[in-house]
Amino acid sequence: MTGPARHPRGEELLLARISAAAGREHLGKRLATYAGAAHTAPAKSPRARGIRNLLSLLRPGGPSAAKAGDDARLDLYAYGMTVAVKGRIHVVRYDTTSVFRASATDAPARAGTFCTLTDADGKRVVLHAGPEHGDAAEWWSEIERGVTRAQLPRALAALDEGERLTFGDIWLTREKAGCGAEWAPWPQVRHRRTQEGAVELGIGGTWHGPGSGASEIPNAFVLRALVEHLGPDGVR
Repeated sequence: MTGPARHPRGEELLLARISAAAGREHLGKRLATYAGAAHTAPAKSPRARGIRNLLSLLRPGGPSAAKAGDDARLDLYAYGMTVAVKGRIHVVRYDTTSVFRASATDAPARAGTFCTLTDADGKRVVLHAGPEHGDAAEWWSEIERGVTRAQLPRALAALDEGERLTFGDIWLTREKAGCGAEWAPWPQVRHRRTQEGAVELGIGGTWHGPGSGASEIPNAFVLRALVEHLGPDGVR
């Protein structure tokens, strides 16, 4: 749970910059520090193309393999995180970020854990942790919990106000859930988790879910939390 090795003086200066950036965005108390790798994704490429580009970057021998492996320091806070890579500090707020995680079927063999987040300036930052980063599952779980904790109440409030939320092909209201033109009231909706931690809905005897498009759905774990809250076994 430590960042890349640096000269003590350089570490002090970096920590001061990280603390200042986190303070400006009111991220609260620092909780943990992890090592990983990161790079920024092209800002103007379409989302689906960006995910495909990410996969090609992480394949061994890909055109930008070195760029995908830049050492990064991840500092997790109560309300967000910072990513320090190549002298730049990206600040991510849990209440506003969009997180995309590639599914196991999308990921190249031995690619490790990776996801794309939007920072406070709207730029996309790709986080990658291979076998050499033993804490990847831990920091991913912390990000997932933090974003869900920050965004689930707002999503529930939107449903209470009559809004309809969409996650890929799946849509939700306070009374029902559907996929395209097919829908069912919540008491009749079944759900199950996928291997990648997303969710599939059973509507009218047919299962619907993100499938191969899971990596293109922002905050799919927030969808999962909504379904678990609103479904037959939830509190509604």
